[in-house]
Amino acid sequence: MSPILVRPVREQLEHDRVIRLLYARAKRRFQVGMNPGAERNAPVGTGDEALYPDVVLASLERRHRLQIVIEVETGESVNNLEALSEWARMAKLRAAFHLYVPAGSVEAARRLCADHGIAVHEIWSYHPIGEQMRFAMAYRAPAASRATPKRPAGAPKRASASAARKSGARRPAAGAKRPRPKPGKAAARSSRAKKRRK
Repeated sequence: MSPILVRPVREQLEHDRVIRLLYARAKRRFQVGMNPGAERNAPVGTGDEALYPDVVLASLERRHRLQIVIEVETGESVNNLEALSEWARMAKLRAAFHLYVPAGSVEAARRLCADHGIAVHEIWSYHPIGEQMRFAMAYRAPAASRATPKRPAGAPKRASASAARKSGARRPAAGAKRPRPKPGKAAARSSRAKKRRK
């Protein structure tokens, strides 16, 4: 939680509930740390420069490389001050920055990120339905949404256009017709095929 913001009790309870739900959802795939309320359990960085995002996701491999930092906001905290003091700093980390906001604050969050040049990878909305909390992706950065298709193991690599040019292979021009085989060769092939059938 930002030191510049004191949330109403009800909003703070909802904020911390979202953090705990995200923690539970991510712990199978990541090493997860969380900083609900005023807690400082999972720092990113050291000393005075350390940041305390609401949720910190690192890889499960031995080096535990930082993957994603998540900041959860409530209606009160989607504002200019929070964007500049918290979001902008977290967006500069070597990790994807994800923002979770109430369903009615998505457009405001997007506008703040655009106005201040904050590189947010994903914006998610959340809203409670009874005892449950529903999450929905509201925005994904273009670079993050472009997934490169993986080549199946053992599949041959396709030759690039530049490699084909170097090898001397020519690509037919658009609209050009393929050359037809010479009549003599076609006739010879068909006669060979007839002989085989006999």
